Amino acid sequence: MTEQNVITVLEERGLIEAITDPELKKMAQDKTKPLKVYCGFDPTAESLHLGNMVAIMGLAWFQRFHHVPVALVGGATGMIGDPSGKAQERALLDAETLQRNVQGIKKNLERVLLQDQKSAHPIFLNNYDWFKDFSFITFLREVGKHFRIGTMLGKESVRARMQSEEGMSFTEFSYQLLQAYDFLYLFENHGVTVQIGGSDQWGNITAGCDLVRKLAGAQVFGATIPLLVKSDGQKFGKSEKGAVWLSSEKLSPYEFYQYLFRVEDRDVVKLLKMLTFMDLQEIHRLEKTMQKEGYVPNTLQKILAEEVTKLIHGEEGLLKALQATHAVMPGKLIEGNAEELRALMKELPSTKLTKEAVDQKKVIDVVALAGFLPSKGEVRRLIKNGGLYLNNQKIEDENYVISSQDYIEGQFLLFAFGKKNKALIEVE
Repeated sequence: MTEQNVITVLEERGLIEAITDPELKKMAQDKTKPLKVYCGFDPTAESLHLGNMVAIMGLAWFQRFHHVPVALVGGATGMIGDPSGKAQERALLDAETLQRNVQGIKKNLERVLLQDQKSAHPIFLNNYDWFKDFSFITFLREVGKHFRIGTMLGKESVRARMQSEEGMSFTEFSYQLLQAYDFLYLFENHGVTVQIGGSDQWGNITAGCDLVRKLAGAQVFGATIPLLVKSDGQKFGKSEKGAVWLSSEKLSPYEFYQYLFRVEDRDVVKLLKMLTFMDLQEIHRLEKTMQKEGYVPNTLQKILAEEVTKLIHGEEGLLKALQATHAVMPGKLIEGNAEELRALMKELPSTKLTKEAVDQKKVIDVVALAGFLPSKGEVRRLIKNGGLYLNNQKIEDENYVISSQDYIEGQFLLFAFGKKNKALIEVE
């Protein structure tokens, strides 16, 4: 690895879309002068999601080549909202929500960037620390005067919104000034010379490079990473239940694992390259096995799910995901004690119902009451199509009545809705 160039590695793994200057590759090769590389993450939610992983992996690869990753959480820019890639303006968040989101995102970043103790130690920063005492007048005089409206209007993120019915507020229009100043501040105070970000950040990144050149007389660099999309062009990271969050509080390791395990064959190799540290030669070897007779379906997906779940949730999280996966395998008789099943409730969608609400009630009524499906009609259709399972046994009669004999360990009912979705009821 020491003989390779990090930019070349990122290109080979599909993690580079564009760079502002080819000189960056030459600078990255100089082992005597490690680069400081930053990427910003705005706290729009309590957790980052799977789509953000490409940017985190970009920082982590620089780190593995002994460059210093600078993870910036946008406590200030998060108050404004980045218009890039958005059809309409974000709702403004209150201070308490922003602070909670900042802490949650920092945990996501620490999980990945603090794993490799042999690599360069990461720097974690919050841009609210330097914007909080910056007056509006001072910002306009010291920063705003160096931007030209024509150039700002030419940015793709601005042009797309200006042509829409929603338009763009002055608040959002100013976002690129704030992000550009971040780069200047980080250059002057921390020696940061490289910014990376998603492909939709190109305009913001180049604005920062221009501002550093104008005010500091120095050349800094930017690189963009492709957005994480499926072969059909849809974004990765969305499931039937919403975003595929990186925080276990918002999505269990089991559900995270299952999302990756169900990735289509045409996308799995790309994700192995982009979301894991696996050797490229090994990935290419595995790819060839997919074309051979006797290939076991989902072999590569299993490797992907294990590697990424371990990266995001650690060994313990992966173990929980594997245990839950084994426990709810179709056709498997349910075993385990009450303590294990109660632990499983943290991994699966679950609820608690009283015995009076469940005992001697039709399965249709119980599933609807639990809220696992939106209506009794949906439950009825699922049974008709052979897609409802109770304790891994198919329910074929819509009038099936639940009795105490169905309870696992006298307390639990495990439902499966089709091949993908599992849920657990604890009967109190």
